Amino acid sequence: MTIRVLLADDQALLRSAFRVLVDSEPDMEVVGEASDGAEAVRLAKERQADVVLMDIRMPGTDGLAATRLISADPALAEVRVVILTTFEVDDYVVRSLRAGASGFLGKGSEPDELLNAIRVAAGGEALLSPAATKGLIARFLAQRDTDDERDPARSGQLDALTVREREVLVKVAGGHSNDEIAERLEVSPLTVKTHVNRAMAKLGARDRAQLVVMAYESGLVRPRVD
Repeated sequence: MTIRVLLADDQALLRSAFRVLVDSEPDMEVVGEASDGAEAVRLAKERQADVVLMDIRMPGTDGLAATRLISADPALAEVRVVILTTFEVDDYVVRSLRAGASGFLGKGSEPDELLNAIRVAAGGEALLSPAATKGLIARFLAQRDTDDERDPARSGQLDALTVREREVLVKVAGGHSNDEIAERLEVSPLTVKTHVNRAMAKLGARDRAQLVVMAYESGLVRPRVD
């Protein structure tokens, strides 16, 4: 199946470069280009995009607001947003993950990394740049790391998880892949995938990126700054 990609960036030169790269792959195609967030939301629906490569800073409706609108629209429930940012350590990225983005990627990434990110997001199997995302969330949340600022609603939601699902969630928040978690827990990758999917369903998370945020916000995983 061909992955339908929408490009959202206010810089036409960057969009052109991304288009050439994406269209060169046999399993994906660019179905539209947007220069601001509002246009990105409209085109995501009109062009039936699978993945939106979304710049954060755009005029008018920015990438953060657009991501939130896409995430909140039931008609766009299958659309995955990958945030593209110049600065990988950026609190806007965390806010985007909370808004429903599937992950983020630095604009300085290698072409193969970008293409892999699109495939990963479309497949919904893994968090993008798990180690970097974990570190980003930890740095951001460490600024507000007090018990009074924990989200009690998030903590209450965790009561619905089994002991094994909690254990898997901790590993997911640690940036580990299904295969790595399976090896550590001595179970099959399919079993891990089942636990992850059940945790997402119980917590109302769109994907693993949101699971990581929930794990930190609930206090299940404590931010650690090296």
